[in-house]
Amino acid sequence: MKFSSAVAAGLFLLASMAQVAVAQVEREKLLSEPGVYGTFAVFKLSEDWWKVDKAARASAMAEVKGVFQKHADKIIADTYLLRGLSQRADLMLRVHAREMVHNQNFLLDVMGTALGRHLQNVETFNGITKKLNYVPSFPDELKTELKTPPPQGSPYAIVVPIQKDAEWWTLAQDERTVMMKEHTDATIAYLKTVRRKLYHASGLDDLDFITYFETARLDDFNNLVIGLLKVEENHHNKRFGEPLLLGTIRPLDEILEVLAR
Repeated sequence: MKFSSAVAAGLFLLASMAQVAVAQVEREKLLSEPGVYGTFAVFKLSEDWWKVDKAARASAMAEVKGVFQKHADKIIADTYLLRGLSQRADLMLRVHAREMVHNQNFLLDVMGTALGRHLQNVETFNGITKKLNYVPSFPDELKTELKTPPPQGSPYAIVVPIQKDAEWWTLAQDERTVMMKEHTDATIAYLKTVRRKLYHASGLDDLDFITYFETARLDDFNNLVIGLLKVEENHHNKRFGEPLLLGTIRPLDEILEVLAR
């Protein structure tokens, strides 16, 4: 039995849609489940990159795309443009996998490309996602507030690394819970406009936490941070930012186009 070209095209389209759906499900699992490793790799382009002729830059972009495709079954990688908003860096990759070695292998391959040889790795943060420590002890009313759906389609991303002092870790659990409730209360007004994800970094990095935010309202994020700086828990932050990274969430193709100009 022979299929018409229209039927064949339809089947190919359905298969492609199914692959996209499966990939999206896997992405959502990696971004929501505990026990997933996250790596934030931040890069600055060397000045020599802009001296490379345009045809060679275009070829280098295709090589980078190939690396992303090669590792697509092991990791998910989100791309951010920092150039124009930061003197420190031009590009950030946020990589998730169930094994840290998959993040490492992907980044090694990126840095081994023609473009990668012009990238200076100025920052790398490593963490792991965990179940919420304090929320189970919060009042039911606050738990309900925390179920507010996060914003979608935000153009800005902010990364704030945090390191606690030694006293924080010696406090009793109930003392920390009281302070984290005050911390959480200060965030309630911004749940609809600022999305947040927490990574635990103790033992995996010089940090204790990596906080990742997405928003379309940088004014709300500014007010959120001011509110968090006022709570008691902030007195136990040895490091808040330093660096604080601000960029725009961009598809890989768009970022490569900018870097190929």
